[in-house]
Amino acid sequence: MPELSFLFSQYGRVVDLLPEMVLILDDENRILDTNKTAADELGVVAQPTRPKYIFDIIPEDERIIFRRVLPFSDQLNFETKFCKRDGSTIDVMGLVRLLRLGQAKYWILFIRDVTEEKRKELDLLRFSNVIHNTINPIQITDADGMMVYVNPGFEKVSGYSSAELIGKNPKILRSGKHSKEFWSEVWRHIISGKVWVGRVENRRKDGNPFFTELVISPIVDSHGAIAGYLGAHRDITEQIILEQQLVRSQRMESIGTLAAGIAHEVGNPLTAISSLVQVIQRTSTDGFSNEKLELINSQVNRIARIIRELVDFSRPSTHVVKPTNINRIVKEALNIVQYGKKVKDITFTLELDEQLPEIAAVPDQIVQVFINILMNAVDSLDGRHGIITVHSRKNEHEVEVTVRDTGKGIEPLALEKIFEPFYTTKTTGQGTGLGLWVSYGIVKSFGGDVFVESIPEQGSIFTVSFPLKGA
Repeated sequence: MPELSFLFSQYGRVVDLLPEMVLILDDENRILDTNKTAADELGVVAQPTRPKYIFDIIPEDERIIFRRVLPFSDQLNFETKFCKRDGSTIDVMGLVRLLRLGQAKYWILFIRDVTEEKRKELDLLRFSNVIHNTINPIQITDADGMMVYVNPGFEKVSGYSSAELIGKNPKILRSGKHSKEFWSEVWRHIISGKVWVGRVENRRKDGNPFFTELVISPIVDSHGAIAGYLGAHRDITEQIILEQQLVRSQRMESIGTLAAGIAHEVGNPLTAISSLVQVIQRTSTDGFSNEKLELINSQVNRIARIIRELVDFSRPSTHVVKPTNINRIVKEALNIVQYGKKVKDITFTLELDEQLPEIAAVPDQIVQVFINILMNAVDSLDGRHGIITVHSRKNEHEVEVTVRDTGKGIEPLALEKIFEPFYTTKTTGQGTGLGLWVSYGIVKSFGGDVFVESIPEQGSIFTVSFPLKGA
């Protein structure tokens, strides 16, 4: 084997300086020589009198693959496992080169230990599977903040497909509820390599809000530079809605308690004032004084009406709950509203499902709900020509009525407060701010709900839902 000795010794066994393992085999698969790295890692020492075969250092279940590699190729890449001198196995990748010297054939194996790379690949595969299949929304961006990956959970909560999001800036989801300063602070935090945690409100593709607890973690490469960011969300939309409903419920309960006290403490003095005004009116012949007294009396009546509405809302209903035809209620409310002075240029359209099942409610109270909603629709048209459409239908577990108008709509900030007591967009003296609040409370007391959608200058849609009996 002088030719092979020449190969390894001509340059002072330069192959011993290589970090890769080098093995030389003859055509009987005997290991004829190795470099120092292979000898140290595999414990192989070439001994002509006691030769070691390549299959002695390959696990049994890998040998059949390797047997197919050697005889048939002048050059071939391969992957297998080798046994180390301590008995453990390593994953290796290598290149086999056929060398012909005269009539003799030799195979030179250049081998690289890829055990750590395989482990990292496996870890990455496991991580990617977890990320992809978790129900929590996940997004990954590059260092510039452009999205490079979103998981199905993120697609579901945002309403966008991954194709619509990849390559886009996350600001496509922003609701506008957080200031520029808020996001600037977030960026200052994460580009410094720190993890940011907080709550954010985003906007779905359909325009509805969704709330998440967000953790943004910088992704750092092997050189310590930030290569991107991982945003892990926890969808808390339902939790936030429940919290808002609880706050609203507590506020309504508090005001209901307050109303009872107001009715007692303010009602009696108002009755006395009203009586005195009427006595003076009957005895006075001064026109100017009577005019002012009439103004006082109208304001006293207005205060009394507000108190009466508060008391009606806060007091448990004494009316009897009974099967109620919601279409009949809607028609009754409409008959009352359309006799007003403001409706002469308004077209009312009814689209009622005549097969609706009955609901369990107090008819008189539900009539009041739809009177309030219809009157608001009329007021939103402000004396202009317009259309008010009332539509009823049955869903799986509820009956739903929508009242749609083509009025001036409601600004987003006002929309958030529309069901709060004493909140009104009308001018002073035109509304008490209690109609929708009382209506909301009535519907809730029967297990229903009220929603409103509105676009300024285009109109509003009020949706009232009631559960079916026994649903």
